[in-house]
Parts: sequence; structure tokens; C-alpha cells
Amino acid sequence: MNIRIAMLNMEQDHKRWDQRRELLIEQLAAVNPDVFAMNEVCIPRQTARWIQKVMRERHGRDYALVQQNRVNGLSAVEGEALLTRLPVIETGNLDYRVRDMVALVARLRAGECTVDVYVTHQYMSRGDDSLRLYQAQQLMAWLDSRDDCMARIVCGDFNATLETPSAALMASRLRPTQTAPTAFTPLAGGEGDISHPYWPRMDRCIDYIWVSEQVEVSASEVCFNEGSARDAALYPSDHAGVWADLTIAASFK
Repeated sequence: MNIRIAMLNMEQDHKRWDQRRELLIEQLAAVNPDVFAMNEVCIPRQTARWIQKVMRERHGRDYALVQQNRVNGLSAVEGEALLTRLPVIETGNLDYRVRDMVALVARLRAGECTVDVYVTHQYMSRGDDSLRLYQAQQLMAWLDSRDDCMARIVCGDFNATLETPSAALMASRLRPTQTAPTAFTPLAGGEGDISHPYWPRMDRCIDYIWVSEQVEVSASEVCFNEGSARDAALYPSDHAGVWADLTIAASFK
């Protein structure tokens, strides 16, 4: 079965959410994924539910929502989420027990196949990669514990380029659909503040869709990278996202 998947770090509701969310919806409708993975959804404003509602009302596209809040003090602040037009068989979550970070998984029915789609967010870009490596090790162990589903897709902001140990571990088990730059866009808040001002704009790939060997990639590109025609500092998020067209063969069910 052929499916299209996309992912994006949402930057919670920071930096003019009420304005940039319209760009996000416009570009999401254009990509038209079957599955949309999101990091940093804003829990107080229910941003994932807002996207679900607007995509249905404006574009006639019905998605089921799977969401996992972060833990402890951040449980009321942000979470990871997945919108899917594919049937959901089961869901699960992983508490990394570091920096209140979590991952989620949804087992989806793709035609005659089942596929596990994971959504994760790794430790911050200027932080110690040893924490990201620890997360990657936990994530790989979690995938191994769910070995009754051969096809796997892992989406998220990994805050690491491929030469770092954490991303290299991911690449030893899975392959990225593309590695074009995804960070960081020129998105600025009302006071002109940008995310991670110590990094150049759009010079690195840190956001990925990783796939297992049973998944064929027919196309993949960066998305959510188009700014407003009227405002050079308004983008859907402070990250660009990734979309990929994938084929999951029935023989891998």
C-alpha cells in the first residue's frame, strides 16, 4: 500500500501562532498526508485538535488524533501527536525519564499491512548528545520489544545531524527519507525574536522520517518551508518539516 506521511515540530503556540497557523493549514492541505506527526503541540490551546477540526471543516479531510502529553511539570504544557486517516489498531507510549520527554506509537492498518508509526522529540540542539544517545538507545529497545510489526516509521525532531552519535545510531538501524536542511526557519515573534539565534538559518537537517528496511521510499522533500508573501518573518513554524511517499508491501504484514 502507498501512503504519504509528514512531520513538523510545531513550536507550541509561540511566535504568533494565531497568524502562522493559517500558513500551516494551507501547506498541510497542499501536502495532503495520510499521516501527520507533530512535536511540541500546545496542550493549553489544544493545537493538534484545532488542526484536526479545521482540516475536517475547511478541507473535508477526516483524521483521528493520537496524542501523548509530556510528563511531570510539562504534562500541562506540550506533547507529541499524530493525525491519521489510516485505521488505528493500538497505541502506546514511552517515558524516557529524562527532561520529561516522551514518545508515542500508533499501530496503523495500511491496506493488508500493519505499520508502527512512532513520534519522538529528542533533547535540545545545543545540549549534550549523550542524552540524545540515551534516548535513541531507549527508542531502539522499544522498537525491538514490538517486533511483531515488521514495518516501522519513526518521525520527529532529533536535534542532531547524522554525524552525531545519537543520529548515527538511528541510521544504523533505520534510514532517513531525506537529509535536506530543516532548521531553522526565519520565523520571528512579535518582538523580532527568533528561535536558536546562535544557529544560521536552514543550514542543517535535524528533523527526520526514518523507515525500516521493509518500507520503500518513492519520494521525500522538505515541507512547511514557505513563508508569508506579506511577512518575511512569518513561517508555519521555526522548523521546516518533512514529507515522504512510502510503499508498504503486503508481504510484510
